[in-house]
Amino acid sequence: MAVKLRISKNSRVFRILKSPWGRAFLIAFLLVGLTATSVFAYYYFQYSRMIDAELRAGPFSSATLLYAAPRAVTVGEAITRDDIAAYLKRSGYSSQNTNRMGWYLVRPDGVEVNPGAEAYDPEGAVIKIANGQVTQIISLRDHTERTQYLLEPELISNLYDKKREKRRIVAFDDIPKVMVNALLAAEDKHFFQHAGFDPIGIMRAAWRDIRDDKRLEGASTLTQQLARTLWLGTERGWRRKIPETMITMQLEQKLTKQQIFYYYANSIYLGNQGSFSIHGFGEGSQVYLGKDLAKITLPEAAMLAGLIQSPGSRNPFTHPDRAMARRNIVLKQMLENEFITEHQYQEAIASPLQVNHGEVESSDAPYFVDLVNDELQTRFQNRDFYTSSSRVYTTLDLELQHDAVEAVRAGILETDQQWKRRNKKYGTSEFPAAQVALVALSAETGEPLAVVGGRSYGSSQLNHASAMRQPGSSFKPFVYTAAMMSALDPSSHNILTPASTVMDEETTFWYEHDTRSYTPSNFGDKFEGLMTFRYALAHSKNIPAVKAAEMVGYDKVAEVAQAVGLNHNIQPTPAIALGAYEVTPLEIASAYTVFPNGGDLLKNGFIKAIRDGNGSTAFQAKAERKPAIDPRVAYLVESMMEDVLRGSGTGARARNMGFVLPAAGKTGTSRDGWFAGFTSKIICVVWVGFDDNRDFKLEGAHSALPIWVEFMKRAHQHQEYKNVHSFQPPDGIVTVDIDEDTGELAAPNCPRVRSEVFIAGSQPVQICHIHGNGRTLVSSWDPVQQQATPAAAPTSASASENGTEVAAVQSTQPVEPARPRATPRSIPVTPPPAQPEPEKPKKGFFGRLKDIFK
Repeated sequence: MAVKLRISKNSRVFRILKSPWGRAFLIAFLLVGLTATSVFAYYYFQYSRMIDAELRAGPFSSATLLYAAPRAVTVGEAITRDDIAAYLKRSGYSSQNTNRMGWYLVRPDGVEVNPGAEAYDPEGAVIKIANGQVTQIISLRDHTERTQYLLEPELISNLYDKKREKRRIVAFDDIPKVMVNALLAAEDKHFFQHAGFDPIGIMRAAWRDIRDDKRLEGASTLTQQLARTLWLGTERGWRRKIPETMITMQLEQKLTKQQIFYYYANSIYLGNQGSFSIHGFGEGSQVYLGKDLAKITLPEAAMLAGLIQSPGSRNPFTHPDRAMARRNIVLKQMLENEFITEHQYQEAIASPLQVNHGEVESSDAPYFVDLVNDELQTRFQNRDFYTSSSRVYTTLDLELQHDAVEAVRAGILETDQQWKRRNKKYGTSEFPAAQVALVALSAETGEPLAVVGGRSYGSSQLNHASAMRQPGSSFKPFVYTAAMMSALDPSSHNILTPASTVMDEETTFWYEHDTRSYTPSNFGDKFEGLMTFRYALAHSKNIPAVKAAEMVGYDKVAEVAQAVGLNHNIQPTPAIALGAYEVTPLEIASAYTVFPNGGDLLKNGFIKAIRDGNGSTAFQAKAERKPAIDPRVAYLVESMMEDVLRGSGTGARARNMGFVLPAAGKTGTSRDGWFAGFTSKIICVVWVGFDDNRDFKLEGAHSALPIWVEFMKRAHQHQEYKNVHSFQPPDGIVTVDIDEDTGELAAPNCPRVRSEVFIAGSQPVQICHIHGNGRTLVSSWDPVQQQATPAAAPTSASASENGTEVAAVQSTQPVEPARPRATPRSIPVTPPPAQPEPEKPKKGFFGRLKDIFK
C-alpha cells in the first residue's frame, strides 16, 4: 500500500516558506545552487577539454629525445642472446609486436630484430649466435648476409626544456613490481581500489589550514598528486583542492589505473642534478643508482619511493643518513602492508645505502648533452626543440663514455694523491680539487665518441672540454709540422727534417725586429746539447722547439695552427712554440685528426641526424674532410710522435702501464697537465688542472697520461676498436739509416744508428762527419738512383737503439722528389752558435743565421 507524505499547511516549515522572507530565501538558495552547479559544470568541462587535449598530445611527447650512436654487432663478436635482448629493451624495444619502436624475438639460434615505425633504421635482421659468438647476420629485407648490423640507438636523455626538466620514460609493464609496491606503501596503499580521492582527507587538510592558518599538505592519493604535477603547479592550500578534485575525477573516468600510475611514475619530482630537475623513476634510477629501473633491488626501490615527500632534504648524495632513515620507514610500511616478508625486511634494512655518483656521467653523459644543446642552438636557431617532439641522434658511444668516466674516476684520485704528496704545504682542508677533461674522437671520422667535462657534473657544470687553456707542449707537433713543410717550399733556404740537429742550450730569442726578447727554459732547467728534432720532440725539449719555429718562421707556425682549426687568436711569437696561446681540449683533439688521416682535417659535430615528430629526416650530417697539410708532412710528424711513447720519451711510461698498441702522442705541461694521443681508431685528449688557473705543478706524464692510458686500454677492448694497425707511409716517403747524434747518413763505424723517414729529396746526402769523414755519396736527387747506394732504404724493419722497430719503406716505382735539383747538395745542419758581435748584443744566434741567407 502506497504511503503518502503530507505536509500540513499549518506546519512551521510551510508557514516559513509561504512568508515573504521564506520565499526570498528559497529563491536565493535555488539561485546559489544553480549558479554553483553552473560554475562547477563550466570548470568541470573546461578541465575535461584541457585534460583531453593534454592526453591526446601526451604529457611527455613534446620533449626532444637525444639518442646515442647505434650499437654495431659484427660477425665474430663475442656476445650472447641475453646481451642483445637487454640492449634492445633499453632502447625501447619489447617482445610484443605492437611496440612502435620495435620488437624482438629470442630464438634458440639467436635473436630476431624487427624495427617498428619509430625505429632508427627500418631494416630488420636475424642475428645468429653459437657458443657466445655471432656466426651469421641475415637481413630480413632481402634475406642476404651482412657482416655488421646496427642495433637501435639507446636513449641518452631528453633535451631539457626551459624548466630544465629531465625524465626517462618507462612503460607501466617495465616498472618492476618491487617499485610499484614501494610506491603504494609510501604514498597510496589503496590506489588500485579507491575512486581517485579521499573526501575525509580533503576535509582534514582544510581543517588543519583553518586551525593553524598555514598551507599544509594534506593526505593525497596518487591521482591527486598527478593532477597537481601535470596541471596545477606547486601552490599549496585548501583552495587548490577544488580544481584538484575536478581533475582527479576526470582522470579516474578517462584513464585506467595502470595509465594513471604510468603518468605518475614518469612525472613525479625526485630532486635535482646540478641545474636540472629530475622527474620520474626512470631518470631517478639513472641519476641516483646508475642503473636501469628494471634492475633495481628492494632497498633501492624503497629509497626512490622515500624521496617523493621531500627530495631535497633526503637526497642520498647530500643527506645519506636522512635518505636511509626514510628508506627504512618505507620498508616498514611495505612489511605492514604485506608487500614483503619479515625476512626480506630484515635483509633490506641491513643493507647499506647504494648510490653511484660515477655512473651518472656514463649513462647520462651530461657534458656531452650540453654540447649537443649548444650545437642545436647554434646551427638551428629557427627551430624550437623544446616543443618539437624531435629525435636527435648523436655520435655518442655509450660504451666509450662509460670507459671514459671510469678512467677519469680512477685517474683523478691517483692524481690527487700525487699532487698532495708534492705539495705538502697545503693542509687537508685547503687541498684544492683538480678538474679534468677527457675528449675521445673517432680517428677515422672525427666524430666525438665520449666527453667528460669535469670530475662531477653535480658539483660543477663548467665543461672543461670546451674551456680555453694553454696546451703547453701538446702544441709542439704543429711546430714541427711547420718545420717539416720547409722541404716542400721552394723558397725555403733551410730544409728541416726529423734528422735535422739543433743545439739545446740556454737561449734568448729576439723578435719584432729585435725589440722584444723571450728566454724560455727546459723542464727542470736541464740542457742536453746537440740533438735531432725527433729526439727533441720525444723528450719535449723547449729550446729546440722555439729554434725550429724561428728557423721556419713564427708566422708559418701560426698558419699551420689556423689550418688545423685552432684558435685564430694565436700570434706569431716565440711563445707560440711552447703552447702559450689558449685552446680547448676539443680543439686539440680535432686538430690531431690530421696526423692519422694523411693531413686531412676531420671536423664533425655531435649530431648525426634529426627527425621531426612525423619521423621525417630534418637534418643528416655530412662528414667534413678537408686537406690541411701535406700527407708526407703528416706522416713525418706522426712518426716523430710515436717516439714519445718509446724508450725514454716523455710518454714512455704508457708502455709500462700496459698499453702496447701502435700509437703516437704528446705530453703537455703548462700550468696544467695534458696528454694528446691516438691510434688508428681513436684520438683521445686528457687535460688536468685547477679552475683558478694556479700552477698544477705536476707534468702531463704524471697527471693526464695515466688517465689516457686507462681509457685507451678499455676502449680498444671493444669489437669496433680492436683492429688497430700501424700508420703506413704515403707515396713520396723514403727511409735511410742515419747517425742518431749528427743526423747524417750512417757510416759503418757509427755507434748509434737508426732508420729515419724523409720526404723524398730531403734526405741527408753527407755521411757522418764524425765517423765517416763527411763524404757525399748522392749524385742526384733521384730516389731510384739512391737505392743503389750504400745509403739506400732497407727493405726490412731496422731496429733503433732501444730495440723498437721502425718500418722501412719498400718502393717498387720511382717517387717524385719533393724538390728535384740539378746538382748535388748536402742538407745544411744547424751549426753551433757563433759568438755575438759586441756592437749588437741584442741580436740572437738565429737572427744572425737569417742574415746569412738574406
